[in-house]
Amino acid sequence: MHSPIETGTVSKAALWTGRILSTLAVLFLVFDGVTKVMQEKHVIAASAQLGYTPGMIAGIGATLLICTALYVIPRTSILGAILLTGYLGGAVATNVRFNPTPTLVLLPAIFGVVVWAGIFLREPRLHVLIPLRK
Repeated sequence: MHSPIETGTVSKAALWTGRILSTLAVLFLVFDGVTKVMQEKHVIAASAQLGYTPGMIAGIGATLLICTALYVIPRTSILGAILLTGYLGGAVATNVRFNPTPTLVLLPAIFGVVVWAGIFLREPRLHVLIPLRK
């Protein structure tokens, strides 16, 4: 038996917009996670400037990939979005501490908005939790 929350519908335009936003976010996050796990030299150098040792970077990348995988799987997508919000919040905090450039500080926050916009547009259960008014 389904609850009314689970049976809500989403327009085709909202569904496809959500899918596109989610895909763009996932592509970036997977690229970022893979370069960290592979310990690409530019990533290691940039991370060292932020106070992270090379040994930490692979674990951070693996965490990002796990959170992103949870976001991609429909049954765990909301949990994945919540975990990605925490991950991206840590990125914002790191950038505030080490990079006073507004663009670098805002970039992870913007990706957090894209992650949530993508899932909100394609997941009717969130419309009950976050009711936007017309």
